[in-house]
Amino acid sequence: MIDRHRLAELARAALPIVAVAVLALGLAGTLLAAGDTLGFDFKAYDTAIDRLAAGGPLYDMSYTQTGGFGLFYYPPTFAPLLVPWAFIGEPAATWSWIVLSIVAFVFGVGILPVSRSVRWWTLLLAGLSFPFVYAVKLGQVGPVLFLLFAVGWRGLDSAAGLGGSAALGAAIKIQPGLILVWALLTRRFRAVILGALVLAGLVAISTVMAGTGAWSDFLTLLRAVSDPITTPHNFTPGAIAFQLGLPVGVAAAIQVVNTILAVGAIVVAVRGAPDEAGYLVAVIASQLVSPILWDHYAMILLMPVAYLLSAGRWWAVVIPLMTAWPLVDIVPPIAYPVAFWVAVLAVLAVGRAAQDPRTNLGERWAV
Repeated sequence: MIDRHRLAELARAALPIVAVAVLALGLAGTLLAAGDTLGFDFKAYDTAIDRLAAGGPLYDMSYTQTGGFGLFYYPPTFAPLLVPWAFIGEPAATWSWIVLSIVAFVFGVGILPVSRSVRWWTLLLAGLSFPFVYAVKLGQVGPVLFLLFAVGWRGLDSAAGLGGSAALGAAIKIQPGLILVWALLTRRFRAVILGALVLAGLVAISTVMAGTGAWSDFLTLLRAVSDPITTPHNFTPGAIAFQLGLPVGVAAAIQVVNTILAVGAIVVAVRGAPDEAGYLVAVIASQLVSPILWDHYAMILLMPVAYLLSAGRWWAVVIPLMTAWPLVDIVPPIAYPVAFWVAVLAVLAVGRAAQDPRTNLGERWAV
């Protein structure tokens, strides 16, 4: 007769080993096969800060479409955070960023306010996640944002934890500034003030570094390369609609509705869900409102998946598995916006259920 208790104990003991092995294999396989695409996005950051350090402009204004090699179109406030890489040559700069990305993500998972077993499951799912391993290979900022979002989640009632992490996220990529909007709506005024001060400091430093013209260059470049509908390989709902054959006008309307609904989800969460769920809805929405939604942005969904798993929703593993690297040539592009919206609706549903005194749905599970 099978001893289920013994099997459960063996599974608990094996989970960390399997999680680390899957994560290591997923990263190693992707990085070793990267070739010239290793650090593709990071090299744009590195080129921009090197150009600025040499007395040139922060932005190369020759680009008319996103996706090209060397395009840096992040806000000037990102520049002060890149200064250390101005002193590191290639290939050490690329590899140092990739190591930093992996460490940032693992540390972010480690501080998630969920059970230990959920953290191991999150690492395991990350090893299978194409968006995660792809983001690391490209040298994207996703793993760093994951850490900042994790700090904010763990420090929801800390002005420094929530406000500081949201401000740094907005300094890197603007859209995480939605977290400060959520903080304002939930009356976390100290976090909002601290976040505003951090951003103001970075604005001042970046303006001294890059000049006032960098801001107009940034806005001009952003308008030129951020078409949410016709940009190739874009995964916004509007872009997917256009790729499926709908007219540009209809696709644009779908994109506008998507943005309105994403912001509306934050408002709904503020009014009817606990703070933890509301924060995670804001995290997801910060990616959904982006006019360019690359596939690797979906790595952020590992965070709400951890929340759903911690509430006992095992089916949530389907969200990252929809975009697992073994399925990358099988899953259609529409899976990406679907995964984002499933995460939003699931977090809202679980959060609202957790507030219902007739249920136990909000309790943590531990294995």
